[in-house]
Amino acid sequence: MSSIFTKIINRELPANIVAETEQFIAFLDVRPMTEGHTLCVPKREVDYYFDLTEAELAELAVFSRRVATALKAVIDCNRVAVAVLGLEVPHAHLHLVPIVTERDMRFGKSIKVSAERMAEIREAVAGAYDGVVG
Repeated sequence: MSSIFTKIINRELPANIVAETEQFIAFLDVRPMTEGHTLCVPKREVDYYFDLTEAELAELAVFSRRVATALKAVIDCNRVAVAVLGLEVPHAHLHLVPIVTERDMRFGKSIKVSAERMAEIREAVAGAYDGVVG
């Protein structure tokens, strides 16, 4: 069930990776709803979010919390929203979306963010993630 996410995990495709552990990886979405829109992905290939083990779900939540804390420190937003859809890519993942209002959550619509700005966000979030205490 290899997916585009597996190719990112294996470094076969480039990505703006903001955080990584032995089990999980987080990278900026290439079609973001807002600046900083990040995907948190288990490295183990699992299609459906609720097919993750209970331990994986708990650990993904903790990992995603650290990433969200870093995002909130870097991106001007009121909250970091969380969504699980699971239809876009056949690999379990969470969307972390910095929002000011509920209207910022627009699945199917994306904003343009330059490669330079994506790199700036990646560096800032990665730096903030390193400073977040679990």
